[in-house]
Amino acid sequence: MSDVLQEVDERSKLAGTNKFELLIFRLGEDQNTHTREIFGINVFKVREALVMPPITPMPGAPEHVLGVANIRGQIIPVLDLPAVVGCVPASRSILLVTEYERSIQGFAVEEVEEILRLEWSRVMSAEGAAVGGMVTSFARLDEEAEEGRVALVLDVEAILRKVLPSRFMIGDEMVQAHTVGIPQGSVVLYADDSGVARSQIEKALSALGLPFIGTKTGKEAWERLQILAQEAKSANIPIRQKVALVLTDLEMPEMDGFTLTRKIKENESLKAIPVVIHSSLSGSANESHANSVGADGYVAKFVPDELARAVTKAVGAL
Repeated sequence: MSDVLQEVDERSKLAGTNKFELLIFRLGEDQNTHTREIFGINVFKVREALVMPPITPMPGAPEHVLGVANIRGQIIPVLDLPAVVGCVPASRSILLVTEYERSIQGFAVEEVEEILRLEWSRVMSAEGAAVGGMVTSFARLDEEAEEGRVALVLDVEAILRKVLPSRFMIGDEMVQAHTVGIPQGSVVLYADDSGVARSQIEKALSALGLPFIGTKTGKEAWERLQILAQEAKSANIPIRQKVALVLTDLEMPEMDGFTLTRKIKENESLKAIPVVIHSSLSGSANESHANSVGADGYVAKFVPDELARAVTKAVGAL
């Protein structure tokens, strides 16, 4: 047990270093290209990887749901991940038990290969690539940039909403009234690499009547902040009259949300801007890491009213 706790602690120390660990797995042969691509998922989202347990079929289950499994007394849905992304596996021998948006579910995969520690700078956005909206980014697994292996990092948020819409799309609407004000002319700057998440965030911010600027990576958000800081300096106004709040995801290509937050809070021109971390990585450990890098709030995806409360609190906090 002590070895397990030490391993978890070591992974926790990656927060704010712009590094993460990627679990590498295979899903079988692609039906169109007949290749066996490498896929990846952040280790922080994986509770455990198991030899496939008995699966109980469910009458009327959604497409791509194999059934349910009893994992340590908890009944969870098991999704046929190869089928979702269009692969034909030799077998579905491994179950990845994952936690997303406060929900536990399992993904059937063909095999798990290894865990690699990478810098987020080796992860590139898949925005605009012909990957069917199922992939958020590409991760270079080897030092050789041109000939090394590349893993497809799946947009699990999009997959869950596609396969289990009744479970993950319920509650996407704001049900309470919220009043939040920001300086005239200022905006909320948000960063998230998931197209699904960006749509949700913009819907929530629009419902709050807040103007916003959207970015897809932490690096893009940081570069945009530099421009806005220069504009504020040229106009001789406080930065918060340009940027009322930064709302950031954690997992993003090129620069993660912890690193973005730390850079903002260490920068004299930007540190007055409240930062709220908005992530599907729920749990007290991540909230503690958020506090350690200076975040003004942490909210787990995706409950619009909770996001609204976190934004309102942070905007009025400084």
